[in-house]
Amino acid sequence: MKLLRTASGLNTTLGELYINERFQCYILENTVRDTKILGATAIPEGKYELGFNATAGMNANYANRYPQWHQGMIEVRAIPDFSLVFFHIGNYHTDTRGCLLTGSYYQLIDHDYRVLHSAAAYKRVYPLLAEAIASGDAKLEILNRMEERRVG
Repeated sequence: MKLLRTASGLNTTLGELYINERFQCYILENTVRDTKILGATAIPEGKYELGFNATAGMNANYANRYPQWHQGMIEVRAIPDFSLVFFHIGNYHTDTRGCLLTGSYYQLIDHDYRVLHSAAAYKRVYPLLAEAIASGDAKLEILNRMEERRVG
């Protein structure tokens, strides 16, 4: 799995999630920063394990919303200076708090990105991520590739 970050706004980072070499959805994160700011910084480039977290606060909401298939929040693990980083639904950088928001489409408005049809994208990628975790092959590589497309 790869997350290729392709563009940055004033407060946002837009990426593309690939699973088995196929584009699956857009990902919205906070800005990539050299110095971490709690709840306002994207995950550093690198390789990370994914796993289920069935105890985090938002888990109960998602278990109620998707009882047929929810097994726990998909968590990005062992990120330096980060904890409780999940794939989840949201549209704006103010929804991320350092997490990965799924989106089917994106828009650039006032120098920041937002993702749209987030729930549809989440429902599409969750089973693929869950399958990778179950198979023991759930590694996510995050790469910054947005230097030429900086906005603002």
